Amino acid sequence: MNPNPFLGVLLVLGAATLWGTTGTAQSLAGGSLSACWFGALRLATASAFFALCALASRPSAGAPFRGRLSARDVFGAGMCMAVYNLAFFAGIGIIGVALGTAIALGSGPLWAGLLQAMLHRHRPSAAWWLGTLVAVAGGVLMTLGGTSPVDGSGASGILLCLLSGFSYAAYTLLNQRMAHAAPASTITFRAFGVAAAIAVPTAWMTGGAPAFTGPDLAAVAYTGIVTAGVPYLLFSVALRHITPATGVTLALCEPVVAFALSVGVLGQRPEGPAYLGLLLVVCGVLCVVRQELADYRPRAHSVDDRDRAPAAKPAGASPTV
Repeated sequence: MNPNPFLGVLLVLGAATLWGTTGTAQSLAGGSLSACWFGALRLATASAFFALCALASRPSAGAPFRGRLSARDVFGAGMCMAVYNLAFFAGIGIIGVALGTAIALGSGPLWAGLLQAMLHRHRPSAAWWLGTLVAVAGGVLMTLGGTSPVDGSGASGILLCLLSGFSYAAYTLLNQRMAHAAPASTITFRAFGVAAAIAVPTAWMTGGAPAFTGPDLAAVAYTGIVTAGVPYLLFSVALRHITPATGVTLALCEPVVAFALSVGVLGQRPEGPAYLGLLLVVCGVLCVVRQELADYRPRAHSVDDRDRAPAAKPAGASPTV
């Protein structure tokens, strides 16, 4: 299947829209489940959802997937997803949701660009970096708002959120490496299964047995299926069409959706800098999308030219007249 970057962009934007409803769902639930348990059970619910999807979409003999999934890649992706969730929730518990989200989401695209350049030898262009930095700056303005600075005691929370962003970027690169070997449902089921197997015991050891309420169960079910299951399927399919660095940058549309819901549903009134951040995110993402589509066209044309080029004549063949 030939890459279709426009489709990839649409899939990531759809995933980011669903991711952006997570915070609103948690706020409306108002349960007593700890953040660590919430993240662990979200992974477990998503894993069960992926298992059902994998059973329903077993590839046929003529499916366009090649090779077999590497156990090392699956375990690595699962470990990254577990660390991403656990480090994020631990980090925001120290420095707060606003600053923690800004650091984790903002650092993700930068980590992805660096990892892609080092591991794939594919350096993002200057236009990509410009768009990404503009979008990251906008995301920081949107999520921080009027939050006060963190003192030296919050250094561990900042490091945890940076680790969360790095883990998310690493997961994205590993996911793309597996994207052509198996269906998205199979990849996500195995990766999230590993993540849940790590996260649930960790939550038990750090917080004891969970105390459930009805709103907790509803929020876990919603976030596990709607804000993790469906969007990560979309994201995995999208990585067959766009680069990992671009995928992570486009995911910065998540705070745009969260911002809109906080105003329209929760009745919050952000300050002026948040609206400037919204504009910067939109401009930065549009710049990245434009660059991704522009980078694809030369590759597509070069492939078409090779397909249309006449076959080389064998040595010694007489010329045609």
